[in-house]
Amino acid sequence: MFIYNVTTKVSPNIVAAWIKWMKEEHIPAIMATGCFGHHSFSRLLDMDEEDGPTFTVQFHAADKSHFDRYETDHAPSLRKASLEKWGQETLSFRSLMQHVN
Repeated sequence: MFIYNVTTKVSPNIVAAWIKWMKEEHIPAIMATGCFGHHSFSRLLDMDEEDGPTFTVQFHAADKSHFDRYETDHAPSLRKASLEKWGQETLSFRSLMQHVN
């Protein structure tokens, strides 16, 4: 199992709208690619929130080929849409992890 993690710092003035967009549009669009079996959406606690809260979304892929397909076929357009909608109001970094049994 591979876990694609996206961590995002969100400006305080857009938090409610960003969460709504994530739940209703962005996460469903990513899941609709068929590359991931499930996901979890969380807020990080015990973080400095002076510049806004930090959230993570973890998408679970059955194998690396599913993630690779997402990166090649879907990620560029979804990232572009996010940047066009939120601009500099969010800052994200991404990581890929492999589940250890």
